[in-house]
Amino acid sequence: MKRIWLVFAQASTILLAVYFVILTLKPEWIGSRPDTSPYIGKVSESITLFQAAPVGKNVIPDGSFRSAASKASAAVVSINISRGGQKKIITDPWLEYLFGDGGERNPDNQNGLGSGVIVSPNGYIITNNHVVEGANDIDITLNDGRHTTAKIIGIDPDTDLAILKIDLDKIPVILWGNPDAIQVGDQVLAIGNPFGVGQTVTSGIISALGRNQLGINTFEDFIQTDAAINPGNSGGALVDTNGNLLGINTAIYSRSGGSMGIGFAVPASTAKQVLEGIVKDGKVTRGWIGIEPSDITQELAETFELKASKGVLVKGILEDGPAAAAGIRPVDVIVKIENQNVVDTTHLLARVAALKPGVAARFSIERKGQIMELDVIPGSRPPRMKNPIRK
Repeated sequence: MKRIWLVFAQASTILLAVYFVILTLKPEWIGSRPDTSPYIGKVSESITLFQAAPVGKNVIPDGSFRSAASKASAAVVSINISRGGQKKIITDPWLEYLFGDGGERNPDNQNGLGSGVIVSPNGYIITNNHVVEGANDIDITLNDGRHTTAKIIGIDPDTDLAILKIDLDKIPVILWGNPDAIQVGDQVLAIGNPFGVGQTVTSGIISALGRNQLGINTFEDFIQTDAAINPGNSGGALVDTNGNLLGINTAIYSRSGGSMGIGFAVPASTAKQVLEGIVKDGKVTRGWIGIEPSDITQELAETFELKASKGVLVKGILEDGPAAAAGIRPVDVIVKIENQNVVDTTHLLARVAALKPGVAARFSIERKGQIMELDVIPGSRPPRMKNPIRK
């Protein structure tokens, strides 16, 4: 018995010694947790990282405008021009014209920057008139890196638009959108070449529609957006989230020379009218009736005893002009044209300009509190015309 106990004691001692050796040198062999006591030595912690599942380059993330940007950007070009012997605002002329210091004047630098949009496989490009006005040479850079020269087909200072033409094969063309269907709050992208850094896409929303009385153009019906538009974006594209053209970026409100979230674009419907007129007839033909209009103010309403609260007052009329021939008289109030309400003078001007010369249009007139219907045959509006009005 004593012998058995001695063997057991010796075996236990040996096993216990082996256990402590393993616990010290290879604790993982017996599943023991390492001692975190500061007396045992430095303990390192493992770092666990979680990698997202691989996403292919062709997989578009939710909320991305990648497709619209890719689709529209191909048709947006950069424009470089030279004007011989003229002072040139290096950035965007409208900044200084509208709101003060818009760029640095440098009489020795004749180069200017802008953007344009290819709208036809025939090579027609729409841009701003102020981008190419007075240009001797116009260099076009496509988004695919190709360079070519362009010639001016026609200009329309009344809307600050110009039509250029290039001669290249296999050129990308933007698709026309429907600016009449957009609403405030819709998302849009602005594409152009700001500050000459290269083509840039910015996003925002439609901030307002029908902006006018800004003193920029004769005919104003601007789309306002907070998508960042900077000098060099003039003539670029404002597109919807499908990449379709909604407008031509024209001007910004800025006190610093950069974007402050207030940009203006000429609607694509106006741009199409200018394009078709210049390409087909060499000029834009607009309706004209020969009146001097005025918004109705409280003072005018009291002076002329007007009952109409909306519409446009005829302050003067051109003798033997279309309006006079139709029977319109001074102090009449034009309230509708072709059953569409007339809001103010800017709205009236746009409505009349859209009329086809030589084709009678129905005008609703208020005279001494009575509504009259008159058919007016508009004439063609000469550019930048100032009529001698008989009052």
